[in-house]
Amino acid sequence: MSKLVYDFAEGHKDLKDLLGGKGANLAEMTRMGLPVPPGFIITTDACKVYLASGTQPAEMEAEVSEHLVALETAMGKTLGQSDDPLLVSVRSGAKFSMPGMMDTVLNIGLNDESVLGLAKQANNERFAFDSYRRLIQMFGKTVMGVEGELFEDALDHLKHGKGPAATDLDLDADDLHALVETYKEIVREHAGREFPQQPREQMDLAVRAVFDSWNADRAVLYRRQERIPSDLGTAVNICSMVFGNVSSDSGTGVAFTRDPASGAKGVYGDYLQNAQGEDVVAGIRNTLSLADLEGLDKKSYDELMAIMGQLEEHYRDLCDIEFTIERGKLWMLQTRVGKRTAGAAFRIATQLIDEGLIDEAEALQRVTGAQLAQLMFPAFEENATRERLATGMNASPGAAVGKVVFDSYTAVKWSRSGEKVILVRRETNPDDLNGMIAAEGILTSRGGKTSHAAVVARGMGKTCVCGAEELTVDTKGRQFSTKDGRVFEEGTVISIDGTSGEVFLGEVPVVSSPVVCYFDGTIDAEAEDADELVKAVHRIMRIADGCRRMSVRANADTPEDAARARRFGAQGIGLCRTEHMFLGDRRPMVEALILADTDDERIRVLAELLPLQRADFAGIFEAMDGLPVTIRLLDPPLHEFLPDITELSVRVAVAEARGEEREGDLRLLQAVLKLHEQNPMLGLRGVRLGLVIPGLFAMQAQAVLEAAALRVKAGDMPRAEIMVPLVGAVQELENIADEINAVAHEVRKASGVHLEHMVGTMIELPRAALTAGAIAEAAQFFSFGTNDLTQMTWGFSRDDVEAAFFPDYLEKGIFGVSPFESIDREGVGRLVQIAVEEGRKARPGLKIGVCGEHGGDPDSVHFFHDAGLDYVSCSPFRVPVARLEAGRASGTGGSDSR
Repeated sequence: MSKLVYDFAEGHKDLKDLLGGKGANLAEMTRMGLPVPPGFIITTDACKVYLASGTQPAEMEAEVSEHLVALETAMGKTLGQSDDPLLVSVRSGAKFSMPGMMDTVLNIGLNDESVLGLAKQANNERFAFDSYRRLIQMFGKTVMGVEGELFEDALDHLKHGKGPAATDLDLDADDLHALVETYKEIVREHAGREFPQQPREQMDLAVRAVFDSWNADRAVLYRRQERIPSDLGTAVNICSMVFGNVSSDSGTGVAFTRDPASGAKGVYGDYLQNAQGEDVVAGIRNTLSLADLEGLDKKSYDELMAIMGQLEEHYRDLCDIEFTIERGKLWMLQTRVGKRTAGAAFRIATQLIDEGLIDEAEALQRVTGAQLAQLMFPAFEENATRERLATGMNASPGAAVGKVVFDSYTAVKWSRSGEKVILVRRETNPDDLNGMIAAEGILTSRGGKTSHAAVVARGMGKTCVCGAEELTVDTKGRQFSTKDGRVFEEGTVISIDGTSGEVFLGEVPVVSSPVVCYFDGTIDAEAEDADELVKAVHRIMRIADGCRRMSVRANADTPEDAARARRFGAQGIGLCRTEHMFLGDRRPMVEALILADTDDERIRVLAELLPLQRADFAGIFEAMDGLPVTIRLLDPPLHEFLPDITELSVRVAVAEARGEEREGDLRLLQAVLKLHEQNPMLGLRGVRLGLVIPGLFAMQAQAVLEAAALRVKAGDMPRAEIMVPLVGAVQELENIADEINAVAHEVRKASGVHLEHMVGTMIELPRAALTAGAIAEAAQFFSFGTNDLTQMTWGFSRDDVEAAFFPDYLEKGIFGVSPFESIDREGVGRLVQIAVEEGRKARPGLKIGVCGEHGGDPDSVHFFHDAGLDYVSCSPFRVPVARLEAGRASGTGGSDSR
């Protein structure tokens, strides 16, 4: 096996995969000649072996011993030496920063003998026993599994004996000596063994504990949240101790080279006198500002300022720094590129351009689509009081407040009268669309992040919480109840947080986003008084748009959605779903079409629908003048347009029992029963509808092309792309394409307008992807429907699996992230790659895009760039995110959105 242990002087900042972020940066500071205590790093490779086998690599012990001897030689003392002990810290350090998620142990090497030697050398008994009690406390909790509160309670009890306002500084040497004995007794009682006195045993056990902490619950949860791969492992940093708790001219601190909250220039941080390591973040005492440090120790302060400037210039970014001062001597314990808020990320990126530290291409890599999304959604005031009722899935970010309503009709009615409402349902369906549009937000007790409510809400930029199972929703009784038995009637004001998934009683104050106003065109980013954040976002977006290869379209079904998408920067429509145009007042026509017994009846209904569809498309073409509009022909199974089979059966049975004539309901029930399918999503839908119901797709194509002809006569330049859904065999597409092209010929002849149109298909079945070469012979474009393609590839029912077992799959590491949120590169992604390759081999220059929800996911955008797609299409609200990530993908080769 390759080298497993590196001295700080052997590494550098670009070895993060091997040395972890902390170790690589300690090595880099050592190379820069900064004051770093000597030490060495056990690599992530060693951790991976340990995690896989349960034992450390055979070579590791000898390499650690070799480096420990070298450290002891350099320091002139040995680990735990009784008269003058070398002490070390053992700290975790993964490739990506995971603050507080893994373990640290300080003061390794102290025992009942060496603590006396430390006291003598430092001429400070209090300091020595303070360091020893810290070791027992950290080691007992981290390595020996003793409950941390037991140590905290013992310390609090001792401090309380000194007075109600006493701090740890009020404890003298005798107190701390007694506390050490108490801590050792706690270890003996709760760990079942004595606190280890052998320094090397302490170090070896601490190293194993750090390895084990990679799979601690909090670390696993953090990685899942931050999408950090679970197989990276952590390095272990063994560093000679320096002491901030040795005297009043000593201390410890953290600092940032810029404000990580706002991005403002300046020096920010905290300092704590006579303290060690974790004390600053633990909040054991009130900290001092770095400005206060200047008054206490001007020499160390000036040196720190110089080093901070040196580090920011070297790393060309905001740096997060940990330092210790030991008796007036400054030591650097850590630096890393600092975490920051989304707003700070954009501000800092543009500042660094102006300062000449980075160029525009690098600035683009310093921000992410996820950060931009955070800036676009409203949020609740952080300090507002709130009463939580439930927590569900954070399906669509944002903050919404309104009165509870339980149906679409009431939502629209109350909204029109000026009321803000939250639509509360067990689950939503297409009939709820008007209510969803009218509502400030949507709350459901069932469903997941890709349920109907979630997908539609994200498309509209609406706040949505799904799957709030703590709530029982009674739509007929017009109330919902919580687990504790409380009942809330329609009209109750609630607040929902789509970012956290929380539901609150009453009104929580909301802060709106100026970034959305900028994208919507109501804020001029170039105005002198424009918000600095808006200016920064505007500048980064111009950079992204200037370098991206892929274009970005929007999924939009109405002229209003299309117009907003265009304001948000969409370069066309990648998916216009026609099924939404058959709801509401048009439902009776669809029912009549389904019930038609003769060709004449069917033709009559189609003729009634034609002008309505034509008007729909004309409005969308007008909003998207000059840009491509991809219109998907009718896709869902017809039963979605019919009444529920159970309700209809009951209605007919009741009518029969009463002797009432309900001929219409009886015919409708017969039709519903005839069309009933065990698995309708795999049944009569998509292209199959066009082949089985004569004239249906021809009517839609005629409406599209006549609408285009009208807009041409009005002086516009419509670009119609007609998309046939659910094609699995080229013969299906050939039949429909012939029908569409025949209609196009007739429309051109009747209108006298020369129309250009394209006919293509959605690739949403695995068979379509695998036979893409054949299908491309008949298709002028492909658009991947990755929602259905994911369902079909995995064998998942999207509406069922998220709540049923996805949490278990995420917990067990089967998924790093839901395949409905981010593209499954190995499975679904492989099908995409095959289809692109085979399709373009058969038809060079074939236009290819994606119109599933993945089109707006930052990680997926990078994959689609790599796969060679021409465009991505997503909901209007996610268009800016896709634009940004498409630019970032062009700048990096597309491999990673982190």
